[in-house]
Amino acid sequence: MLKWIYCVMALMLGGLAAAHAASEAVVTTTNGRFDDVSQSLVAAIEGKGLVIAHTSRVGEMLDRTGKDIGASRRVYEQTETYEFCSARVSRMMMEADASNIVYCPFAITVYTLPGKPNAVYLAYRRPPAAVPAVGELIKSIVADAMELAR
Repeated sequence: MLKWIYCVMALMLGGLAAAHAASEAVVTTTNGRFDDVSQSLVAAIEGKGLVIAHTSRVGEMLDRTGKDIGASRRVYEQTETYEFCSARVSRMMMEADASNIVYCPFAITVYTLPGKPNAVYLAYRRPPAAVPAVGELIKSIVADAMELAR
């Protein structure tokens, strides 16, 4: 009986963890070319007066390291993650809760998947609800990027 209870609890907690993880990512899809959407995202970030601090190419890293661990499946066709910050919004977020530092810098990723070259995804981590200005900023950047990419 105790074993059964542990199994049920593990399944419930696993389901909650999966639901929580799924709710952390916000993904928007558009049709177009990766380069166009990526350039639109850069323009949208810079259009808010923000500076991109770092660009990461996670897909390239996965392709490079996948060979070392015996992985053959390609996860992404193209990826770029842009990290940026807003002094005003970041400060508000961290004054609300110092642990919100984990959300800084803000990051938005643009990517395509193998076999779907015209579907371009923009994704970001859902910011803390306690500071709506963060979510509004990131949503507005994604909306601007989508509009510019049209």
